[in-house]
Amino acid sequence: MRTKMQKPRLFAKLPDCVATPDGMVIDSDGSLVLACPNYGDYSRPGCLLKFDTSGRVRKWVDVPVHPQTGHAFPMGIAFGPDGDLYVVDNQGWSDPSVPGCPGFPFQGRILRLRIRDDEVVKTTVVAHGMEHPNGMRINRNHVYVTHSMLSKVKDPSGLLVSCVYRFRLDDQDIAITNTLEDPNLFTTFITHNPEIQYGADGIEFDKFGNLYVGNFGDGAVHKITFNDDGSARENRVWAKDPVQLKSTDGMIIDSEGNLYIADFCANAVARVSANGTVTRIAQSPDSTGVNGDLDQPGEPIIWQGRLVVTCFDLVVGPQMVNRKHEMPATLSELVPR
Repeated sequence: MRTKMQKPRLFAKLPDCVATPDGMVIDSDGSLVLACPNYGDYSRPGCLLKFDTSGRVRKWVDVPVHPQTGHAFPMGIAFGPDGDLYVVDNQGWSDPSVPGCPGFPFQGRILRLRIRDDEVVKTTVVAHGMEHPNGMRINRNHVYVTHSMLSKVKDPSGLLVSCVYRFRLDDQDIAITNTLEDPNLFTTFITHNPEIQYGADGIEFDKFGNLYVGNFGDGAVHKITFNDDGSARENRVWAKDPVQLKSTDGMIIDSEGNLYIADFCANAVARVSANGTVTRIAQSPDSTGVNGDLDQPGEPIIWQGRLVVTCFDLVVGPQMVNRKHEMPATLSELVPR
């Protein structure tokens, strides 16, 4: 049976403090937290927003800046069991097409923020020196982080290597070398598409504890299973369809085991069923996003029964539907047609 397409509509126009929205997570009180790295305008500090359960949005906090770069760029976020918020600070993201977006290579961090009464009262650096950290999930007292580039690692094929790093929730000040010698390196990937050399990105766990990672450039979802000691048992391509899914950015799984993926390049969202079948469920042409169209979707989340999608709206190029960055920044949601 043919799957009906979903219609994107506007979920929110974001306040002026946001130029680039990215990762999302749900707080214990049911509010939706949004990470804003603001790569589209370095004059806007990297910050976190909150939507309360009625949908009202406000700026929550600015993310503490890197002492050397003077910036913070929050992407993947996840709450730990004690309520602390773990944050990917991707200092290494850059885009030559974006004025003033040079990136700060090998300065990426994993932060642990204790936030009380709308104030960051404690900042712990879990890890530092990372080339390109991106997505994040917490599972069984560990935080897992996709790392989209390992340029120091030279595969014989000449193709890009990327990885997932794993840290204990109480880890502090771990220096990352961005090599295969890092003790916290969990598993690696090779991106075979020569036209888009960008690797591990979206990340999610299913209810059985299996890990899913999107290999962005290949438009492939890898499934990683675990040994009893917590090490990776198998890392294999689980879902791939070059027609239905061009790229794999952020992802979220629902209660029935369906995986929803932001197809960043195609301005689309795909659903992968529990058996690995890929179906594109929404797509938009290039637009400003102000009418609710998908505008370079970066990450989906299921909130209050709604599939909400961030619109990154920044990267351009021959592989992208997106053609330019516009303000205001927006979020979309998908509804049945």
